[in-house]
Amino acid sequence: MKWKKMILAGAVLLGAAGMLAGCGGDKKAAPAADAGAGQKIVIGLDDNFPPFGFKDKDGNLVGFDIDMAKEAAKRMGSDIEFKQIDWSSKETELRSHKIDAIWSGLTILPEREKNMLFSRPYENSVQIILVKEDSPIQSKADLAGKIVATQEGSTGLDAINSEPDVKASFKELKLYPDNVSGFMDLKIGRIDAMIVSQVVALYYNKENNAGFRVVDAGYNRQPVGVGIAKDNEAFKERLDKTLEEMKADGTSSEISMKWFGQDITI
Repeated sequence: MKWKKMILAGAVLLGAAGMLAGCGGDKKAAPAADAGAGQKIVIGLDDNFPPFGFKDKDGNLVGFDIDMAKEAAKRMGSDIEFKQIDWSSKETELRSHKIDAIWSGLTILPEREKNMLFSRPYENSVQIILVKEDSPIQSKADLAGKIVATQEGSTGLDAINSEPDVKASFKELKLYPDNVSGFMDLKIGRIDAMIVSQVVALYYNKENNAGFRVVDAGYNRQPVGVGIAKDNEAFKERLDKTLEEMKADGTSSEISMKWFGQDITI
């Protein structure tokens, strides 16, 4: 009888080992975690993009989108981490789940919607031509023969590319990794104009007494939202609900008034 018990015990062990091997032998990529469900949310952003996200004089990350993201994370019961990303590679960062969301004044565009989900819009953006106060440029037509700039991978670049005839008239198109670098070159005359978000331009001009002037380029207003990986629908639903609540109770408006002096939220 003793040898029968030993054989039975061995069979049980072999069966258990087989089950464990079966569990580990056919590994598949795990679905994206719902980053809003009490887990840490990693936000990818351009951290030199005032007033949406930038470093203050003490090196602290501040801005309109920073405050919005922190408030949303608090309501969702999650910790939050901000991660500076290469803006031209933002979609790759999101797709590979190195970040959970892009929260950095991201305009909702059809081309981007092919590669990511978007939250409900929370702000409307319009692109303008930014020039020095004494510039002769008064319209798009005056950009002919001029050095025009915008941020690489930005909505400003999309606006330029949407009008190939106007673009072809430029003497040169310069692309910068961030808007601040372009603003600095505009001030010293290395470029003649920038295509950039109006609220970004006005904030920089006011805070730095830069001596810039805004030219209405006639671009349509476009909604801004949070970019989310295509396979993270659960996070999108939670974030949409939270953004709705923030708008309804006036929190979004308060944050907007703090940074812009007006309510730009929708």
